[in-house]
Amino acid sequence: MTLVPRTTDRPAESTPAQPVLPAGTDPLLQLAYETQPPSGPGATRCLSHPRELALRGIPVTCTACRARRDWLLINHGRNVWVCCRCSNQWLEPEISRADFDALIAIPDGTIYPSVEQGLAALGFDGAFAGTYLD
Repeated sequence: MTLVPRTTDRPAESTPAQPVLPAGTDPLLQLAYETQPPSGPGATRCLSHPRELALRGIPVTCTACRARRDWLLINHGRNVWVCCRCSNQWLEPEISRADFDALIAIPDGTIYPSVEQGLAALGFDGAFAGTYLD
């Protein structure tokens, strides 16, 4: 899975597979296990950030469209990417996983099968380039 193909030339690392419960396990336990939200170091989480974002006192501005607010923050492992409505994305080393966790108000959210489907569903795939959705 490549989160942001424009930030690296290295091949993407594969996400570790979820452990499988042994055959013959209670079907209700199996269903409960399968419907749990992804967690752990291989999980990818997204957070909408409609306000301006300042890093070390400097406001973040999209280099492609000059937007100054309405961001999507994507956390995978220790890295956090910033995504603009115009679909411009970049790795932001100034935002740590702890900073990302501090911004999360609601731990449960919608789960998407892939990052690309999540970007499209949330409107960060370039469809709303040049607009602010409040």
